[in-house]
Amino acid sequence: MKKYKVTLTAEERNSLQELIAASKTMTKKSVHARILRKADAAPGGPAWTDARIAEAFEVNARTIERLRERFVEQGLDAALGRKPQDRPSRERTLDGKAEARLIALACSAPPAGRVRWTLRLLADKLIELEIVDTVSTETVRRTLKKTNSSRG
Repeated sequence: MKKYKVTLTAEERNSLQELIAASKTMTKKSVHARILRKADAAPGGPAWTDARIAEAFEVNARTIERLRERFVEQGLDAALGRKPQDRPSRERTLDGKAEARLIALACSAPPAGRVRWTLRLLADKLIELEIVDTVSTETVRRTLKKTNSSRG
């Protein structure tokens, strides 16, 4: 297994120290900054072992390995920040076209025998019109709420 050695420059050490001093709580970013400070193998650095760091900060040793790797390969900012998502974790149920159809439907006259559209009626109508395969009433509610449309 490849070993990643953290060697901080004086500037990186100072910026980590400022981040740690400014942080009032133990956020993930400040914990990572503290871990990098303890893992520093530069002359005069603590150079703690992964096991000792894991015990001190109550994190998994694998977390420290990944942090070291990210620091060496991508730099300080990547090690402290979160990795951006490659893609959304879930595809949107209603795209722009479907949202427009929903809004038009909500602004139209309600079905016969009804005074107004309900979220359930709107969701069922979207499925009936084959705009989407499935949609929850919560998705319909959120979509209508974000458009600030008046249905009256």
